Amino acid sequence: MSSFLEMLRTARKTCMVQDGRKKVHFTFPDETELVEEYDSRTGVLIVRKWRRKTTLGGAASWDFEVGEDVLPAAVKPDEMRESSQNPIFVRQDGSTAFQWRIRNLPYPLDVYSISVSEGNLVLRTSNKKYFKRFAIPDLQRLSLDPDPARISLAHANNTLLITYAKPPEVLRHEQEVKRMLSELQVSKDGDVNCNPS
Repeated sequence: MSSFLEMLRTARKTCMVQDGRKKVHFTFPDETELVEEYDSRTGVLIVRKWRRKTTLGGAASWDFEVGEDVLPAAVKPDEMRESSQNPIFVRQDGSTAFQWRIRNLPYPLDVYSISVSEGNLVLRTSNKKYFKRFAIPDLQRLSLDPDPARISLAHANNTLLITYAKPPEVLRHEQEVKRMLSELQVSKDGDVNCNPS
């Protein structure tokens, strides 16, 4: 059994179903929070986000490992913001593969190359316009190294799709997590413990 799975078992857990998603909130002894959202019908992970305490003990902003923040950041008129034409890097998992979508990349497929270096995936373009080094935390938690043979690339509509087929160890781990989560008491949207006075 992995140490990450044991960490999940010992965490304080809250679970509810809302808007077609099963939402699980984990709070660990060090006050680190993890929220996972699964599709209620398919069981596929939609969002995984972490929040750790800041140095002064306050709550930091959410760090998205899978999925993206659906709430747009509020920008005041006198503030700068990044261009909407910049590449946007988002992980979206499937049931048998990890997937990353990088929007706003207009180059043809033959320009991209991906390799494995020091346990990370490294994406490069031959025209030197884009470079990205990223890890697969799910593999790191299970002490597995990325296998270049499991990687595939596709490109359409200015979006590069990187797919990494999940190894059997990851699939077994995900089944154990789902089995653990199925044992949780789930509240439905609107269920509130309200004792009238």
